[in-house]
Amino acid sequence: MSLSAILLAAGPSPSPTPSDTETPRVPSLQDAQEKATNAAGWVEQNWSTWLAIGLQVLLVVVIATVLRIVVRRAITKLIDRMSRTEQSVDGSALGGLLVNLERRRQRSQAIGSVLRSVASFLIIGTAALMILSAFNINLAPLLASAGVAGVAIGFGARNLVTDFLSGVFMILEDQYGVGDTIDAGVASGEVIEVGLRVTKLRGDGGEIWYVRNGEVKRIGNLSQGWATANVDVTVHAGEDLDKVKATLDEVAEKMGAEEPWNELLWGPIEVLGLDSVLLDSMVVRVTAKTMPGKSLTVERELRWRIKRAFDAADIRIVGGATAPLEEQAADPTAGMAAPSVYANSTSPQSQAATPLAPPSVTK
Repeated sequence: MSLSAILLAAGPSPSPTPSDTETPRVPSLQDAQEKATNAAGWVEQNWSTWLAIGLQVLLVVVIATVLRIVVRRAITKLIDRMSRTEQSVDGSALGGLLVNLERRRQRSQAIGSVLRSVASFLIIGTAALMILSAFNINLAPLLASAGVAGVAIGFGARNLVTDFLSGVFMILEDQYGVGDTIDAGVASGEVIEVGLRVTKLRGDGGEIWYVRNGEVKRIGNLSQGWATANVDVTVHAGEDLDKVKATLDEVAEKMGAEEPWNELLWGPIEVLGLDSVLLDSMVVRVTAKTMPGKSLTVERELRWRIKRAFDAADIRIVGGATAPLEEQAADPTAGMAAPSVYANSTSPQSQAATPLAPPSVTK
């Protein structure tokens, strides 16, 4: 039997499956060229859009940067001009005392910082939204989310927002500054630092108070304008009023002509007259307009001089040392009742009341 007959008897041999015979196809040069052509066509179709978006973003960034620089410089020049204007208006001695250089500098820096920060936030925020819109991003969800987040932050940090807004208006209205002595209700003292959220005070005892601007409901500035020194002199009701007034006028004239009181006094010392009249005393009021914060110093010196002048003029001050002193103190037992005669064992009354001794028995 031949070999061909055996193969025919066995039947046709199974053909190989595609998985057994297929091999990985190596990309040819023609395939790479086709892909490059497709990519180039896609780029050619979209390059104008990309270029437009890029130019738009670049234009927005350049305009925002230039506008921010211009606005910040304009704000700085405006603040400097305001400071120079205040300095020229308050160029007198009174103005120089009312608004010192440190206070003006810190106030200008605070106002400029707030305005520059607000301007930068608005410009950069607007530029960012314009850039996102250039990429066809829907800004409605973003703005809605930002609004909700802003409301939540506002409710959660309302005290912080209140402090910040109060500090901004306080600086803009120039209610007080560094070096001023204020009464803030919750604390009082000298202002050593002014911030947008907290004001730092130095108390009379040296303590430092940190007062939140939002907690201040009223402010009493003791360093603006002028202060008043009031001294009430209480004299005996029988004193000569003309003599009292002449003595006070002499003290006022002499004190107003001496240094350094002539600089602390911003007006003549005046004797206003009788403030009250009682059965045994009279109150004469003396007043003077002084430099801010120096009223207590002037009052102490004025009392000292008035006391010495009244002693020299023999004018009696109620409760003062001019009242005559007794040479010998009174006997404290003079007003007491005399002791009983029975308290003395040797007195006849005591002996008569003594019980008799029993008679002695003799043997």
